[in-house]
Amino acid sequence: MPNIPKLLITLGIVLIIFGALWQVGGKYISLGKLPGDIFVKKGNTTFYFPIVTSIVLSIVISLILYIVGRFR
Repeated sequence: MPNIPKLLITLGIVLIIFGALWQVGGKYISLGKLPGDIFVKKGNTTFYFPIVTSIVLSIVISLILYIVGRFR
């Protein structure tokens, strides 16, 4: 039970850092429009599936969690 406050504080710090990087980096890196993302538009229907963006975010989040886990 004593580990839950540490976990919540760490998660909050990670989310703040991630949000700040997203806010600043959004001007330079367009994360939602990477090559390999699927975008289909036919008539009035639009389908968008950010497969490469999902993979990149998964790798980044996995690295962050790995680094945080090493310091526990």
